[in-house]
Amino acid sequence: MIVIHHNPDCATSRNVRAIIEASGEQPVIIEYLREGWTRPQLLALFAGAGLTPRSALRETKSPARQLGLLEQGVSDETVLSAMLEHPVLVNRPIVASPRGVRLCRPSERVLDLLARLPAGPVCKEDGTMIIDEKGDRLI
Repeated sequence: MIVIHHNPDCATSRNVRAIIEASGEQPVIIEYLREGWTRPQLLALFAGAGLTPRSALRETKSPARQLGLLEQGVSDETVLSAMLEHPVLVNRPIVASPRGVRLCRPSERVLDLLARLPAGPVCKEDGTMIIDEKGDRLI
């Protein structure tokens, strides 16, 4: 089973979902902006991906600056609490599979979490080819 913490308005998130589906998997899709996060959920995802709240913080197109989260000395606990209140602060997409957990930025990082690569060719929305017509990974 593959789980994607997904934002359908994000091109990277849409790319990751499309790559997963092209590999033959039907991921469990969690639209975290609608559902929000729980503290145990975030802590487990961060631990699995080797992230800290600070390294998973979305700094652009989020209220991180306005909330003072980009200042030096802000604790991980403060960042985590803000993420629970403002789900958009968590960078995405985060994918969990039997092969591990990963923040999939750039989107081709998801390929390492798949049991099999999608048949090629596979391109991102911007036209960048990541798997060629022979099925070889390019990135």
